[in-house]
Amino acid sequence: MNTDSYIDGFLLSVPRANLDEYRSVATMCGAVWKEYGALNYVESVLDDGDCPELRPFPVAAAAGEDEVVIFSWVEYPSKAVRDEANAKIMADPRISSLGEKSQKLFDCSRMSFGGFRPLVIA
Repeated sequence: MNTDSYIDGFLLSVPRANLDEYRSVATMCGAVWKEYGALNYVESVLDDGDCPELRPFPVAAAAGEDEVVIFSWVEYPSKAVRDEANAKIMADPRISSLGEKSQKLFDCSRMSFGGFRPLVIA
């Protein structure tokens, strides 16, 4: 990664019962994102979120007792590549057909998303 890279970040809650299906969809999505120029595609499940003195990820993700927190990011070589890739990804039938399925897997209205420029790379 370098300072020209661009990162899309996501925070969401997935019902524990849907995690295997979510993993399957995310695996397919990762292949599509990389096909269109992503360098890395990472989906991770919160394993240690015990920080009572701070705002814990489950609170930020509005996770219920029966949900797991997913923290994801996609790395691109640049914002320009990201913008071009996202336009193609959203038009790709493999992704555009996921709308209703995604809504059944998790509450999309509680998902957080943002595009980030690297500040420090150590």
